[in-house]
Amino acid sequence: MQLEDLKNEYDKLQLKYGAKELDSIYSGGCKNNPNICFVFMNPTGRNIASSKNWQGMKAPWIGTKNIWDLFFELNLMDKNIYRKIKKMKGTDWSEKFAETVYKDVENHKYFITNLGKCTQIDARELPDNVYKKYLHLLEKEFEIINPKVIILFGNQVSSIVLNKKISVSQVRKQLFVKKINGKIYKFYSVYYPVGNGRFNIDKSIEDIKWIMKNLSINNEEILDNASKKTTTGIC
Repeated sequence: MQLEDLKNEYDKLQLKYGAKELDSIYSGGCKNNPNICFVFMNPTGRNIASSKNWQGMKAPWIGTKNIWDLFFELNLMDKNIYRKIKKMKGTDWSEKFAETVYKDVENHKYFITNLGKCTQIDARELPDNVYKKYLHLLEKEFEIINPKVIILFGNQVSSIVLNKKISVSQVRKQLFVKKINGKIYKFYSVYYPVGNGRFNIDKSIEDIKWIMKNLSINNEEILDNASKKTTTGIC
């Protein structure tokens, strides 16, 4: 199975849970064993790729500014590309420039996705039951790209993916593991860094830098112990 194979399912869910005049936003970046998979909540109409007139890739955060501050501060973005983003209006993004940005994401070995792919007109809160409709598809994404570590942004996304109540403030820099179809995946829960969570971006950067620094730490004993258990979201 390839990521392309999931798009039809996302588009069906867009008709049920998203704005009918907008398209689903899928994912983008390194699709082959990325160092990090970043999982956000769901896209909004601020992403200009959600327009039905957009002919390019339908990837997260196209036409937005603030999230790229995070990736730049993590040294995961080319300085010249970042400067262009900060100078441009969102509507000035072209299909070609979006490809340039995501080629840089790919070169830096990370992958960007959302738990929910249902684009909303604005940043309205979605109930858990909507996000849960997407969970099995997100897990298929993990299986396809095989990331070294997965970073979940915010309490709601973390709680749904890990299947346990998560408060980010209580689990900073704490490793979680979850078995999906027989394979163990490593997760960290991090503060949501944009929108209402913008004031927490420094904490997000701090925690992700720590995670990146410790990616090479041998967690074999932890993972071996986890693989012997039957429950998911083991900490």
